[in-house]
Amino acid sequence: MSKGLRLTEKWMQRALWLVAFAFAAFLIGLGGKIVGNLWDVEQPLTLEQFMDPARVAELRAGQASARARREAAQLDLEQATQQHEVARANTRSARETFDNWLATRRATARPDQDPELIERTRGLDKLEADERSALSLVQAQQQRMLDAEQALQRAQASWERMETPARAAYAKAETAKELRVFLYRLAVTLPLLVLAGWLFARKRQSQYWPFVWGFIFFALFAFFFELVPYLPSYGGYVRYLVGIAVTVLVGRYAIQALQHYLARQREAEALPDVQRRQTLRYDNALARLGKSVCPGCERPVDLKDTSVDFCPHCGIGLFDRCGRCSSRKNAFARFCFSCGTPANTSLAD
Repeated sequence: MSKGLRLTEKWMQRALWLVAFAFAAFLIGLGGKIVGNLWDVEQPLTLEQFMDPARVAELRAGQASARARREAAQLDLEQATQQHEVARANTRSARETFDNWLATRRATARPDQDPELIERTRGLDKLEADERSALSLVQAQQQRMLDAEQALQRAQASWERMETPARAAYAKAETAKELRVFLYRLAVTLPLLVLAGWLFARKRQSQYWPFVWGFIFFALFAFFFELVPYLPSYGGYVRYLVGIAVTVLVGRYAIQALQHYLARQREAEALPDVQRRQTLRYDNALARLGKSVCPGCERPVDLKDTSVDFCPHCGIGLFDRCGRCSSRKNAFARFCFSCGTPANTSLAD
């Protein structure tokens, strides 16, 4: 901060810069919401919009029916598998019991006339028949499961055949929508950038400069940063082309400003010493002297050398003598630091 400013003025300048940044931050937040929500201006697109509605309903019904049959077959298969496992376990247990019984009994000469042997054999045959029946049920449910799977695969294949051309139309429509939304966003952010350029050129030193600079920060951020996540594949060209245009305009403005500044400096340095003082601001003069810079030509000067009273570059007086106490003092000071006598100088506030 400038050393020539009053203490209160310094803090007020800092507070105003905080106002500028806070104003920019709120504008950036609002702008981000607006730019992000511009996507909702267009109707949402779905793939089914580009497919035959009657055919879509038919295929969806077929897929739902196939899934329902598959789920039912899966449940029945689990039940049949469990029943088959129980039948197998029963048969295995009965066979083991029968084998043990055969190993320990005394077989007759004619086993076909042994009632107990015949009864056990018939029981074992019945369990084996139950196991085969359970296995047949498992196989039947597996066939149902296979039929349902194949029906679902056929329905999905039909859906994919119908979806392929629709996907191309959907991609084309999505690209067109992205372009339209990008143009909406560009139509919002580009005028902000233009307005920011006008404010920078005409209003940046006005009374309300904190709001001007806050809007400038917001416009630059909105265009070069908030627009970036929504740029389509070709949107980068817009960003770089606008960046080039802005750089050229700012560069041209800076070159012209430098030429005008140098011309004003040459005209000012040609004026008499007293008249030159009238063109200088008091605060700016003190600030430049505090940086060991000539207030008139802004070139460096060795102010520690007490023999230097005039700028060796432009000749403007830097130090003089008080008319009352003859103390060597700053030529731009309004009062003598030694006796307080008003100085014979006329500087702008």
